Amino acid sequence: MQPFKTFLLFIVLVSINTVSAQYATTKVRSKYQAYTDSLKQVKYDNVLPIWGQKAYKKGFDIPYPTGAMINFVWVRQGLLIDNISLGLKTDDIDIPLTEVDFIEFGNNYSEASTLLFRPDIWVFPFLNIYGLFGLGSSRTEVNLTVPTDLQSVVDQRLKTYGFGATAAGGIGPVWLAVDGNLTWSKPELLDDPVKVTTFGVRVGHNFVSKNKPYRNFGVWIGAMKVTLGSETVGAIQLKDALPPEVFERAQEIEANYFAWLNSLNPNNPIDARKIEIANEVLTPIFERIGAADGEAIIRYGLDKNVKEPWNGLIGAQYQLNKNWMFRAEGGVIGDRKSLLLSVNWRFLL
Repeated sequence: MQPFKTFLLFIVLVSINTVSAQYATTKVRSKYQAYTDSLKQVKYDNVLPIWGQKAYKKGFDIPYPTGAMINFVWVRQGLLIDNISLGLKTDDIDIPLTEVDFIEFGNNYSEASTLLFRPDIWVFPFLNIYGLFGLGSSRTEVNLTVPTDLQSVVDQRLKTYGFGATAAGGIGPVWLAVDGNLTWSKPELLDDPVKVTTFGVRVGHNFVSKNKPYRNFGVWIGAMKVTLGSETVGAIQLKDALPPEVFERAQEIEANYFAWLNSLNPNNPIDARKIEIANEVLTPIFERIGAADGEAIIRYGLDKNVKEPWNGLIGAQYQLNKNWMFRAEGGVIGDRKSLLLSVNWRFLL
């Protein structure tokens, strides 16, 4: 058997992005033999996907090669924060970023909602490449426990751009899709975009309409891994970093900080170092909090990673015809919770 034919039997024309009836299972063939036989007679004139004509000759109903998708994505996930540095800028104070390695955190979270435009094209019947362009908003909640209990909540707009690829195949009634993308999200308060790497694996099955073989309903389960570019550097005014209730108890928070500072033993080398760094950068910051000075600018640098890189997925898609697909997917297993809703329009150039 020719190498292409052998490969094509295993790389069977399905994508997590379209989840359409791109292949015919043995069961489907027995019911729709006339349909699959008719596909073999189609003269495929489009340049893409490459080997599209060979796919039709085997009875595979490949999707239109080009598409435009609108995705709404919501994600909430835990964060781990390390290697934090702080600084302060006011009218009469200018403290550069200074490492503060003894700060401790409780549970931290990030939440984002993004509307994404996703153009794509099938290069081969088994390989899809795409771009990602989006606008949205994010909320980051950081909870300090040492030197004192303090919550920071930051809301900001963000822009997202990137690219990715999907490889897909199947054996019998089951399809497998592997997807990876690289995006950069630029929150308005950060100096540089945050690089996000996403890798996903999904396994599913399509239920094809008996009367209209181009119409189907697909379901799948899978898993996704997300990795964040760890280094984050930015600056923010106190009034934007702290919720209003913090300023309502500002003097209490300042008093708690000085109680912690005074509890340190200056004769202990470890505590002496903490006192030195605290007086250099933390004391001026907590004095600004105690004075409810919302105009003071906090400089920050830190390493940020997701608490649990992997989470489980479950999803479904309804393909009305070869032009329109509607998809929903939820991240329901693990620390990361997510929701994706999308509309996909496919067309011939």
